Amino acid sequence: MESFFHSLKVELVHQRGWATREEARRDLFGYIEGYYNRQRIHSSLGYLTPEQAEREAG
Repeated sequence: MESFFHSLKVELVHQRGWATREEARRDLFGYIEGYYNRQRIHSSLGYLTPEQAEREAG
């Protein structure tokens, strides 16, 4: 979890500010579902994305 929150802060949170909670919620959801789980490679998964690792395990 610590690694995830570090990545989230470095790659998104410290890069911008939000005027509303809804704006922040939308961006956080987009980061997690659109980038972190689908495109970002993870060293703990052998440098695959979570989506690729799940497909290969399936």
